[in-house]
Formats: sequence, structure tokens, C-alpha cells
Amino acid sequence: MIADKEVARPQQGRLVQALVRFRELGIVAFILALAVLVSLRAPAFLSVDNFRDILLNIAILVIVALGQMMVIITRGIDLSVGSVIGLSAMMVSFTLVLFPGLPLPVALLLGVALGAGLGALNGVIITAGKVPPIIATLGTMSIYRGLIFFYSEGSWVNAFEMPEGFRRLAKAAPLGLPNLILFAIAAVLLVAFFLTYTRRGRDIYTVGSNPDAARFAGIRTQQVIFTVYVLSGLLAGLAGVLWASRFEAAQTNTALGFELQTVAAPVIGGVNIFGGSGGVLGVVLGAFLLGIIQNALTLIQISPFWQLAAQGLLILVAVVFDSVVLRRLQRTGTGGRA
Repeated sequence: MIADKEVARPQQGRLVQALVRFRELGIVAFILALAVLVSLRAPAFLSVDNFRDILLNIAILVIVALGQMMVIITRGIDLSVGSVIGLSAMMVSFTLVLFPGLPLPVALLLGVALGAGLGALNGVIITAGKVPPIIATLGTMSIYRGLIFFYSEGSWVNAFEMPEGFRRLAKAAPLGLPNLILFAIAAVLLVAFFLTYTRRGRDIYTVGSNPDAARFAGIRTQQVIFTVYVLSGLLAGLAGVLWASRFEAAQTNTALGFELQTVAAPVIGGVNIFGGSGGVLGVVLGAFLLGIIQNALTLIQISPFWQLAAQGLLILVAVVFDSVVLRRLQRTGTGGRA
């Protein structure tokens, strides 16, 4: 009897690890099933134009969720990304109003630099100040949102005030795809390369899996944590510029509440909320699933309440799944996170 249990444990461990490894396939299967069901109710769902709209709608989410993914892998969270997007959009837009001849690359660099600076402040508070990430970024979320009102004095930047070139930055499609989608693809490739082929990228996983072991291995864990918050802010700053360009406006409520989606996409896509595991493909699939749900519910004219409810339910299911997997791995002795 005991021997049977000892044989069963490694088998259970392999089964659980297989479930984690093929989680992305499960998401793909769910997306396909959802697409079939929705198309029966709304045939226009399967049109090329509709899927192009879905990709446009999730492009900014993918960019910001990539930064959120790296933060979550280190057992943190960045609740300030929505405010960073809003502040970057507002400041870059006002700068373009004052200097309409400003080259677009300079405008992009301004947004990226601002976002990186705000992310660095988060990193300093968390690493040097020893403040828990959820508390630190909850505080800076409010501070950065307040700075939007302070800087803008409650006013908005509208489309007619923006240079035409800036308004076309996100929507122009010289290569057949809107630039916004191309920016998202570039971000995915760069983050994937960083996490896979650079030492600092691999250290992110090590720190998230076991911070104590990482310190004993000589990894400067505080520097790694600081880095992920800078990168999260940098990507949010880039997203802020693209947001202002796509919607041709910078408002005081820009990206308000957007942080929920940036957490949902990685967690649904398999990034372990307890840290140490996750990948770029999962983030893209998680964002795509959220985009399909939002689009489908709109097409079949269901209340926006259910869009938020679906996001919340998917987050709960993903977190419960991760918790169960973690306990099973520890119980079967397969060690740590898959």
C-alpha cells in the first residue's frame, strides 16, 4: 500500500507539472470554443475587421501587461500603471501643444523617460524604503493621478490641439498593420529576448522563485526588483503616448482603473501570482482572451457589468489554480513552482 502511494506521488507531480506546462494550450482551446459560440450568435465576430479591432484594443494592454508580468514574477504588483499612463499621456500632449514641431521620436522618448522615472520612484520606495509593493504602488497610484490634475489644472488636450503627425502615430499602417499593433509586437519580442537571453532577465525568475536562495547565489535581489519596476514604468510611459495618439485626447481620467486589466492578463495567462513563473506567450493569450470577451459581450449586447465580472472570475480561477498546483507540487515533493 505504501509502495503504491510512493509510486503515485511522482506520477501526480508529473501530471501537475504537465497541467502548468500546457496551460497556454488550455487558454487557446477556450478562446477557440468561445469564438465558435459567439459567432453562432453574432456572425460578424469572425470577420477580419473585427479581429483587427480586437488586436487594436489589446495592443496597449499587452505592452503594459508585459511590465506587470515581470513585477508579478518577483512576487510584487504595480497598481500605479494606470496613473503612469495618464500622466505620461497628459504631459507629452501638453508638450506637443506648446511645441507642435517636436519630432515624434522625441515625444516617444519623453513618455518613456517619464514612465521610467515614475517606475524608478516606485522601485526606490519598495527596495530602499522596505514598503510592501501593494502599499507603495497604491500610494503612488493616487499621487501620480493627483499630479495629472495639478499639471493640467483640470483641463484636457483635445484632438484639434494635437499635431496631425502625432494623431497618426498609433493608427497609421505603412506595413499593412496599424503602428499600435507593431509597437506591441516589438515590445513582446524585446521582453521575450530580455527574459530568455540576458542574465538580469533570468535573475527575475530566480528572485521570484526563491529570494533567499537568490541572495545566497550572489544575485542582488534589490537591484533586480528595482529593475522590474523601472521597466514596468517605462512600458506604461510608452503606452501613455500611444494612448493619447490613438484616442486623440489626454484627459484627467485617462486609463483610470486600467491596472485591473494589466494584472488580469498575466495572471489569466499563467503568470503565477505567487512569483517565479510565467511567460510572454501567456500574457499575450491572457490579453487576447480579455479582448475577445469584451468584444463578444459588446456584439451580443450584454451589459458592461458582465465584462468586469468575467475579468474578476477569470482572475479568481487562475489564482485558485496556481494555489492548488503549488500545494500539490509541495505535497508530492516535486519542489517549488513549475
